[in-house]
Amino acid sequence: MVWFVKQETFLAPRPALEEPLRDHRAWVRQLQASGHRISSGYLVDEEGRPGGGGLMLFEAPDAEAAAVLVAADPMVRSGLVDWQLHQWRSAVGDLATAPAAEGGSA
Repeated sequence: MVWFVKQETFLAPRPALEEPLRDHRAWVRQLQASGHRISSGYLVDEEGRPGGGGLMLFEAPDAEAAAVLVAADPMVRSGLVDWQLHQWRSAVGDLATAPAAEGGSA
C-alpha cells in the first residue's frame, strides 16, 4: 500500500459546505470501519480557526485506486473544493515507508 495526500481549498463560504462536510465525515468513518487507513482534517489560520481548506491522508494500492477513492469523496463530488492529489513517502516517523535520503529533508 502507498500513502496519498489529498489537499483541498474551499471554493464556497462555510454555510454552503455544511452538508458536504457532514457527508464527507460519514464517508471517512465508513472507510475506516471497512479497514481503510485514512485520516481527514482541516487547515487552520494563525488563531486556530478553520482556514479554508483541508487534508486527507490515506493508503491505496496505487495512484489509480487513490484517484478513484478521491472521486467518491462527497467534498470533491460537491464541486465546492479545488483539490490536488499527491503520493507521499514518509521517510522518518511513525508512518515511515521509504528510506530517508542522505543529506535531504523529510
